[in-house]
Amino acid sequence: MARLEIKGLSAGVRGKRILRGVDLVLEEGDSLALLGPNGHGKSTLLGCIMGNPAFEIYEGSVTYGGKDVLSLPVDERSRLGIFLGMQNPVEVPGVPSSDFLKAAMNARREKKLSLFQFIRKAEAAYKEVGIPFEMAQRNLNEGFSGGERKKNEILQMRLLEPGLAMLDEIDSGLDVDAIEKVAETILKEKDRGTSFLVISHYARLFRLIRPNRSAIMVNGRIVLEGGPDLIDRIDKEGYEWLRKEHGVSLEKIVDAPMNEVSIGVCATKEALDGK
Repeated sequence: MARLEIKGLSAGVRGKRILRGVDLVLEEGDSLALLGPNGHGKSTLLGCIMGNPAFEIYEGSVTYGGKDVLSLPVDERSRLGIFLGMQNPVEVPGVPSSDFLKAAMNARREKKLSLFQFIRKAEAAYKEVGIPFEMAQRNLNEGFSGGERKKNEILQMRLLEPGLAMLDEIDSGLDVDAIEKVAETILKEKDRGTSFLVISHYARLFRLIRPNRSAIMVNGRIVLEGGPDLIDRIDKEGYEWLRKEHGVSLEKIVDAPMNEVSIGVCATKEALDGK
């Protein structure tokens, strides 16, 4: 069973603690919406699981399929079946998208794909995600719009077929039609058995991909877990009710009342800026 288990994970950036003892479990096939106010550590959690070197792990553990994830380099985490769709995909000048995708796919296969096999798979995936296949000849993300970069992340997910896909605001910058295309691809991967850990600002994506679970992160900890009903409540009421009903002290909030805060981003940039 490819089970993700996070125990007491504490981490931060440059000595600034962001995660403060995260406990979370995803069973194989789970689809979990990770919710929380701005600046409370959601993206930091995904970055730590994937192995972003910007983050310092202070204590705790992360296992996937029984393997100690934190002891592995990033490429081994990927080979283990973990994928991160990034919030801000970077440009990689000089590396054609097709070369990158073929190399990434072959790195996870015992038998390498032939050029014909790769083209056949890539053409189908490009069509499914709604990207012209001609873009495979362009350098990775170079000159791409924000929406094109996000769709390119979903394309990579589709071709790599991970066991665990973590998506960090994959819907930001996308129009309605593109969000629906992305959601269709996610649903196909769910049917294949992929587990999902998804961050989003918008309830719309969650309604389309239908996660079976939700977890709310506040102050670098998971403070409440439940079903998809939590998404609707936060969308309508914000987060103020957590203080009133569960006694959750909101130490880090953005410059807006908690009942006006959207479904959230991460604390990393603020930590790096020394805020």
